[in-house]
Amino acid sequence: MATVPANRPLSSATRDRLRARTASLLQRQGVLIALALVVLIASLRYDNWLSFGNISNAIAANSMVGLAALGMTFVIMTSGIDLSVGSVAAFASVIAAQLSSNGIVVGVGAAVLVGLVLGFINGLIITQLGILPFITTLAMLLGARGLALMFANNQSVSVSYDSGFTTFGQGDFLGLPLPVWVLFGAFGVGIVVLNYTRFGRHVLAVGGNEEAARLMGLPVDRIKLVVYTLSGALAGLAGAILASKFGAGQPTEGNGWELSAIAAVVVGGTLLTGGVGSVWSSLIGVLLLGLIFNILVFENALGYVSLSASWQTVIRGAFLLIVVLLQNRLAYRKKGASGG
Repeated sequence: MATVPANRPLSSATRDRLRARTASLLQRQGVLIALALVVLIASLRYDNWLSFGNISNAIAANSMVGLAALGMTFVIMTSGIDLSVGSVAAFASVIAAQLSSNGIVVGVGAAVLVGLVLGFINGLIITQLGILPFITTLAMLLGARGLALMFANNQSVSVSYDSGFTTFGQGDFLGLPLPVWVLFGAFGVGIVVLNYTRFGRHVLAVGGNEEAARLMGLPVDRIKLVVYTLSGALAGLAGAILASKFGAGQPTEGNGWELSAIAAVVVGGTLLTGGVGSVWSSLIGVLLLGLIFNILVFENALGYVSLSASWQTVIRGAFLLIVVLLQNRLAYRKKGASGG
């Protein structure tokens, strides 16, 4: 009876399948693996880094960009982009501050409504006038920034401390900051919508092949309109947190939020070409980037390095570039191994 040598080399087809599976695993779970490594290394290097207070505060500090990243996830999955989220959040923060004397519901509701309307305008221009998302949302970035400065008279707008509005950004529930609850709640809804509703499947279909989606009878324009409206509303919610957390509407805040949101989404594995994405992975991307910059704060405290906010922006850009290059490489390997 013939026996197979134990050291028999793998066939070319088997190696290709293994490479494809490895590439697929890294695309889907790479960000989670990276987050686990960051947590492990930081907890071993810094005293009290893994404390409940530090982690919860770090997440709360990134909740605003996280909400923008949630909306950006759906936008990018349709093969679009929304560059206006930071300016929309700044304008919403001004409106929330101006109406904060009426309480949390009115202040937060007004901010969300402002974001919703501006997002709806973005979607309307893109779907009805056929203007590219990049150009449309770039114009909205400038327009919303101008509106924020105009409504605020070029200065910060103080909120009312007597109405309880600041509780929304500064309060806590069960020991956890309210912005963290808002962030996790919003992402929880997003996960359900993407994975368990027809709308979520349609979003991916539109991003995968818009022409094929139209031929299938999907309401492509309506889906895009809803996605940009959702992105605007979430930016408005982020603006409400901004105003209540810092006690003032900030017309000059939000610069670079769109890039941070895109970075978190791309780090999470959502492809800029659309059709592939995960809300859960975007949340992990938000946490990963937030904790990395929290680590930089601890590193500065040790005195070994001293990185200013400007250098942190450089690091964020370099990190994003590395992740995009890695994504492209993994996608190439996966395609090549599968014979595509």
